[in-house]
Amino acid sequence: MAIYLPELSAHDVSFPPLHRALSEPDGLLAMGGDLSVPRLLSAYRQGIFPWFSDGDPLLWWSPSTRAVFAPDSLTLSRTLKKQLRRYQLRFSVNRAFAQVISQCAAPRAKQPGTWILPAMQQAYLALHQHGHAHSIEVWQQDKLVGGLYGVQIGGLFCGESMFNRLPDTAKLALVALQTLLQQAAAGWIDCQMPNPFLLQLGVQPISRQQYLTLLTAQRGQRLPADFWQPRFFTLENEYD
Repeated sequence: MAIYLPELSAHDVSFPPLHRALSEPDGLLAMGGDLSVPRLLSAYRQGIFPWFSDGDPLLWWSPSTRAVFAPDSLTLSRTLKKQLRRYQLRFSVNRAFAQVISQCAAPRAKQPGTWILPAMQQAYLALHQHGHAHSIEVWQQDKLVGGLYGVQIGGLFCGESMFNRLPDTAKLALVALQTLLQQAAAGWIDCQMPNPFLLQLGVQPISRQQYLTLLTAQRGQRLPADFWQPRFFTLENEYD
């Protein structure tokens, strides 16, 4: 069956209204345009994100069901505390953004390809350089063993991808992210769409309209100017 999509203008960063998103495939809204900083920010501020595979056109999505972690929903379980002790892990913010996105793009078991294509990596590096995209890193001594990256829209962190090179370090990166966010904001984390891994961690599926209500409430908030300054940080009471 043929799919007809609006094609975005190269000179206009606006998007079609979200009610025009397809139900099959769920949330597909538009194609084309570019991955410039202004267009990406316009997308995220409206609840839209890019996602496409190698050989596909640039596709933009706003699914009918979104996935979010509510404040205080990510905590250190007994297993995660054991992993912290066992591997002697430490955490940082924005000290290795390029390495994190490269690791997220690397082939994985049963998933040889990646949607984090070179063009996507360059686009989010540009967002990072403009102060909009950020990373959480997990270290064992001087080795990067886990992490995640995403885009900050007001008080809402829009997660893009994560990776681990030791057991549970992606989970620990999520806990570290919410711990960090809650120093200056409520701690909401958008994970785009539910999947078994996120559901196991307690992600909350919500409707597109509920997500837009949350986004509207969060996007006007401001974090301190130095909030995303590169640094190491700890999880409070991490070994209790």
